[in-house]
Amino acid sequence: MRIAENIRWSEPTFRACSSPSNDLDHMSTPNTLVIFDVDGTLVYSIDKRDSRCFAHTYETLYGRPFPSIDWRRYPHVNDTTIFKSVIAEHFNRSIFPDEIDHFLAHYSARLIQQREETPHFFLEVPGAAAAVNRLIDLPAYTLAIATGGWQRPAEIKLAHIGIDTSEMIIYGADGKTTREDIIEAALKEAHQSGQTYDKIVYIGDAIWDVQTTRRMGMDFLGVGFRDEQKILQQAGALHIIPDFNDFDLFINYLTLAKPPILVA
Repeated sequence: MRIAENIRWSEPTFRACSSPSNDLDHMSTPNTLVIFDVDGTLVYSIDKRDSRCFAHTYETLYGRPFPSIDWRRYPHVNDTTIFKSVIAEHFNRSIFPDEIDHFLAHYSARLIQQREETPHFFLEVPGAAAAVNRLIDLPAYTLAIATGGWQRPAEIKLAHIGIDTSEMIIYGADGKTTREDIIEAALKEAHQSGQTYDKIVYIGDAIWDVQTTRRMGMDFLGVGFRDEQKILQQAGALHIIPDFNDFDLFINYLTLAKPPILVA
């Protein structure tokens, strides 16, 4: 579904100012649903240790080398689709009932163990926890998580950096095969009881986040931490922050966010 067809819009008012912090003093705050990706957006791991955790769990359980942790090679960047694709590639079959649950239990245990043994390898994108926790306390914002990973690993990763998801809508790849499916599940819950929003923004860090939000007609704010800024710009993202350290800039860009453009 296209987002613009399912929300009530109101135009924020602006006064020309010299800095984002001044902009905030002179704009109304729209009732906003903010949907976050997780990996690379709020958290990251040194040397792709979380991705390697997924691969090592697979190799331990199935005795086959995991094909690649370059998620772009799979039909959808979604844990369910990735797992199904690798099983089909190695064994020429569909997954068995409860097979994902079995894998997920071992994978989650490995994520926890790694964080207990080497916590310094699993970090927040600068300012992410403080920004999320500040937003939770602001009545104009409703927060959600919609990640291509499964829900339990997302909760483990976020808890490690100090983000409590108990007051947030949260959906992962559990039972879903596309990123659109995951975002739409979060939207459905967010609109329960007739709740409406002036603005809905998805925050992500990867080219597939740009592509998904463009297909859905959803406002997008990119997180260009490390080397992603140029990639996001080339993919069509119009607004990008380097991290969450500048909270005023983050809030200003939430208000300004638009759907990604199609780049020739």
